[in-house]
Amino acid sequence: MFHWKGGLLLSIEKCPLVANLPPSSFRSSSQLTSSHGPVFAKVNRREGAGGWSPLVSDRYQWLQVDLGRRTRITAVATQGRYGSSDWLTAYLLMFSDTGHNWKQHRQEDSFGAFPGNSNADTVVQYKLKQPVIARYLRLIPLDWNPTGRTGLRLEIYGCRYTSDVANFDGSSSLVYRRSVRPSWTVMEVVSLKFKTLKNCGTLLHAEGNRHHSLTLVLEKGRLLLYHQRGINKNECKLSSSGGQLLVSVGSLLDDQHWHNVKLERLSTHLNLTVDKNTHQVHIPCPLCNMDVLLSLGAVQSHGLQKPVLSHRNFHGCMENLLYNELNLIHLAKKNNHQASGNVTFSCAEQVSVAVTFTDSQSFLQLPGLTSWSSGVVSVELQFRTWNKAGLLLTFDLLQQEGTVWLYLTKQNLKNPLYVKVIMKMETSLNDGQWHHVELNSRQDHLSITVDKDKGATAHTSIPLPLTTDSPLFFGGCPVQESSQECKNPFEVFQGCMRLLTVDNQPVDLIKVQQRLLGNYSHLQIDMCGIIDRCSPSHCEHGGRCTQSWSTFHCNCSNSGYRGATCHSSRYEKSCEAYKHKGNTSGHYHIDVDGSGPIKPQLIYCNMTEDMAWMVIQHNNTQLTRVRSSPERNQESAHFDYSSEEEQLVAIISQSEHCEQELSYHCKKSRLLNTPEGSPFTWWVGGPGPGEIQTYWGGALPGSRQCACGLQDSCLDSNHYCNCDADYDQWADDSGLLTHKESLPIRSLVLGDIHRAGSEAAYRVGPLRCHGDKNFWNAAFFDKETSYLHFPTFHGELNADIAFLFKTKSSSGVFLENLGIKDFIRIELSSASQVVFSFDVGNGPLEVRVETSIQLNDNRWHSVQAERNVKEASLRVDEFNAATQEAPADGHSHLQLNSQLFIGGTASRQKGFLGCIRSLQLNGVTLDLEERAKITPGVRPGCPGHCSSYGSLCQNQGRCVERVNGFSCDCDQSAYTGAFCHKEVSASFQSSTSVAYNFKEPYGPNRNSSGSPFSIYSDMKLSGENISLSFRTSQSPALLLYVNSFYREYLALLINKQGEDTLGFFLPLHSVLSFTFTDVAYIIFQIDQNTREDFSLTSDVEFSGIKSLILGRVQESDELDAELASLASLGFTGCLSGVCFNSIRPLKDALLHPDSPVVVSGPFSQSSCGSSSVANPYATESTHSLSGTKMDPGQPLVNAIRSDSALIGGLIAVVIFVTVSASAILARFLCSRKETFRNQEVKAAQPEDGHELPFSSQADSLSALSENQKEYFI
Repeated sequence: MFHWKGGLLLSIEKCPLVANLPPSSFRSSSQLTSSHGPVFAKVNRREGAGGWSPLVSDRYQWLQVDLGRRTRITAVATQGRYGSSDWLTAYLLMFSDTGHNWKQHRQEDSFGAFPGNSNADTVVQYKLKQPVIARYLRLIPLDWNPTGRTGLRLEIYGCRYTSDVANFDGSSSLVYRRSVRPSWTVMEVVSLKFKTLKNCGTLLHAEGNRHHSLTLVLEKGRLLLYHQRGINKNECKLSSSGGQLLVSVGSLLDDQHWHNVKLERLSTHLNLTVDKNTHQVHIPCPLCNMDVLLSLGAVQSHGLQKPVLSHRNFHGCMENLLYNELNLIHLAKKNNHQASGNVTFSCAEQVSVAVTFTDSQSFLQLPGLTSWSSGVVSVELQFRTWNKAGLLLTFDLLQQEGTVWLYLTKQNLKNPLYVKVIMKMETSLNDGQWHHVELNSRQDHLSITVDKDKGATAHTSIPLPLTTDSPLFFGGCPVQESSQECKNPFEVFQGCMRLLTVDNQPVDLIKVQQRLLGNYSHLQIDMCGIIDRCSPSHCEHGGRCTQSWSTFHCNCSNSGYRGATCHSSRYEKSCEAYKHKGNTSGHYHIDVDGSGPIKPQLIYCNMTEDMAWMVIQHNNTQLTRVRSSPERNQESAHFDYSSEEEQLVAIISQSEHCEQELSYHCKKSRLLNTPEGSPFTWWVGGPGPGEIQTYWGGALPGSRQCACGLQDSCLDSNHYCNCDADYDQWADDSGLLTHKESLPIRSLVLGDIHRAGSEAAYRVGPLRCHGDKNFWNAAFFDKETSYLHFPTFHGELNADIAFLFKTKSSSGVFLENLGIKDFIRIELSSASQVVFSFDVGNGPLEVRVETSIQLNDNRWHSVQAERNVKEASLRVDEFNAATQEAPADGHSHLQLNSQLFIGGTASRQKGFLGCIRSLQLNGVTLDLEERAKITPGVRPGCPGHCSSYGSLCQNQGRCVERVNGFSCDCDQSAYTGAFCHKEVSASFQSSTSVAYNFKEPYGPNRNSSGSPFSIYSDMKLSGENISLSFRTSQSPALLLYVNSFYREYLALLINKQGEDTLGFFLPLHSVLSFTFTDVAYIIFQIDQNTREDFSLTSDVEFSGIKSLILGRVQESDELDAELASLASLGFTGCLSGVCFNSIRPLKDALLHPDSPVVVSGPFSQSSCGSSSVANPYATESTHSLSGTKMDPGQPLVNAIRSDSALIGGLIAVVIFVTVSASAILARFLCSRKETFRNQEVKAAQPEDGHELPFSSQADSLSALSENQKEYFI
């Protein structure tokens, strides 16, 4: 925008166009007086009243200028009326070639209003971002000085426009033939402009080599590009009768306005641009030269193929038709033999006056006709809309006998009279296309026809008694409540109408505009203002766009993205991020670039105690054997990964560490042929096609070594690989590749396999990566005046910002970026409120989230902010997101130009104190740590994560701080896994015994440093805490037994009735104590059901513990006969998560071989029938080598496949057992619940100490079956 005061021009385009125009070039809707006429509306002129002023100041007034010919318009300047208080403050610009069919000029494709003046003297110039080619310009006032009226002087700037135009009447065409067959060229360009009122027709047909062709056709107002293949050289017939649709571009191109089309071939890629919307497609090589002919307006083909839509010729005008800068219309004008056709060289404009119903107050009223008294009614119209519902027409019947409504609803056309006439259409009527509707009534017969022969017709016998004073209302009704002439119980119509006829007489809409016929409100006459908000679509990542008249909607289902425009990803960027949300191992969707273009991918995350591994599979991770073959010298293998190329590159780049196993098992098969020979075997790795690598797993890049060469441990010290020794026995070279620049492995070439006796096998493992450099990238701000600055953030139409923060402060700015007027800012405004504020030209807007917790608790909190053309949203942690809708038809482009400030502002005020981590803008992570290293007041990194993530450690797991994140120490837990959540389970048979032995209280080496598992029996225990899970069908059964050096014991067992029982035996001078008080409380709970409390008086502690035994008790001298008999039977079933105070006997026995645990009998780790497997890629298999002669070192090849049937059978059995056990468990728990409800809690009596509620009969031990029960104590 430019200003000019007192005749001083600050900035102006050349070629002012208005000053020298004759009076006949000016028209207006009205004028206040003759001295206020439009002829006086010239900038800086004082003739007449000093400018133009209409009779009334409203939005239906306009000033029109005829430039005499089509002109390139670059700027418009406005000025108020001289010496008055009359000026415009906002206006619309309309352009036309004919003085009809006006088109509104819009900024940013949506916002249409232009800023005007603030006084009567200043000239305000607006330079158009895209020049407009037009002959007529019309200015429509929107707002004016509230203390004055509309007043205007204007100037238009531009230059002369010349062009070559051809008119196509539906039967004409223009053909260009090359006289010389050209050589292959890298680039070819065809460009043109066209305009038409028809929604279909062939624009261009180009033929290439071998009868391949491209056809550009207009279909339903969209341009479709087809590829058609003609003759197959092996078969003398057509290989395709229709054609392959390559791309569809544009919309509403049948509006009789000029549209730009450009076809640009770059090698085998073709760019199709329609106006400002570009799509790229791949084309076959035979189309790399359109070297036969180029036909315009119709298909002229000399081949045998049937052209696409050949019967639909183009009807309209084309302009500036260029082929590689060769003007084809100009050649045709000169009768050049290369360009010929039957076209005319002027544009025959078709005048069609349309009317736009813009909002809920729009209506058009027309008077009735005298012929209606005879019952003859005929109304026709054409309409186009995006809305599913809306009133088209209504009128009253004679003597208030009823009302006729013709309206749209859910893609059906209805006419409710005394009864409803419903027309169901095969195609929707809200598709933005023109549809024809005809209503006829004669002699008690009513018919409604839609789209004539292409649509549908409905009939009914209903009389229509009309009078001459029954007006017709189109689109809606007047808003006056007192109006009795028109009632609309339906939605109003929003869209366009044209070709209105009443009793076969066309309605003159220009007279309506001049208030000479009928009445109207909120209409735009002589234009169709429909906009396709889905072309181009603002829906990203494959979201499906639907629209109404005033807005659009994106359906993000199955896209993996969310938000108003499907911009933000639903998924995390890495396994590391999933782990820190508490997720355990499993398959997860990973979106490595968030809202960026890379698609989400399903990846297995292996969550270990220390790492979160991303495991990316390929098509052959098994050990594959290669046998010698004299017929070939080499064997190659190619590996296709489950992730796409760009996904692989992004994962490797953002991971802290990646590795891939590379193994080679050899027998008389050399590998790298070290130290000096040419390598027989190599692999290709790295991004894209990769590069040849001649080092092996476990060695360094470029070393031409294997792992044994690096470690100086090869079988033959003269070689750097075991296999290079060329021994006639099995050897191997295996190791991990960890150099990220060489990963992943793309292919493998094996060379030394052709000799007699040569054998080899290889294995390329999955790509495994851990760590997320972006997730832990953090900076600590310790001064309020400190900040980090980055380049300007470019998020014009879509901006998403995500980060984590922790602070002790109650306020501070996280992020700020400024423009001339626009800005974007996110700040902590209070201890419980985050504010996202911005301005894109419509005034400042704010989105606030108020949390129910304090955010300055020095714990990590997440913030996600997004702004797009539809709305702005803000989410904090898991609280409900707040949203703010964007103004309708407002500014949509966010225009910033300052640096991006993080942690503060340019004014060094309201700075943030604390940590910001993992800051991502539109999916790109900012490197806070690198910038913090050189910025005063800011430190890289941010320690202290257990306060936020420590709660993820379960089952007495301890959170351990790490530089990047945390880990769970499970040493004091009976569980293992990333969060101490995985049960450690074992299968027991009747002879199995697991004994944890305590050291004697006064042993000889009491004060020496012993094993970390050494626990002495005289430790003072404040109480006994026992927990375990079991699964068994045995009853009675002994689950756990603890004895002491003082012949005391504690036993946990199941009685004959399947009830759990806790038994004690203590000498008379000693009573078991569980608490610090004089009264011991025993809390007994099974699974998550009713808890029972028992109290025992106590005066001494249970001490001198000797051993803890699971399963069969070998020595039972202190037990009575009944319990000893039961103890000798052992336990048959499964135990899991056994914990006795700080002792974890099961975990120590299985995972810690140096622990003081003695195991006898069959004992193995088991999942206890659990359906979850920690690693689905690790399959247990039993391999039988009987009947097969193999060398001791020979690898087992593809052994997993041979046992697949057995594994499937086992899984089926486990599922059956689990389902059966679940049913019985439910029944058991119900009965137990009833028992607990009716049971009174009684104090234990001393004499009851030796009475155990079970029988020692041998037949009481049940065999294992599928009817097992599983419990957690």
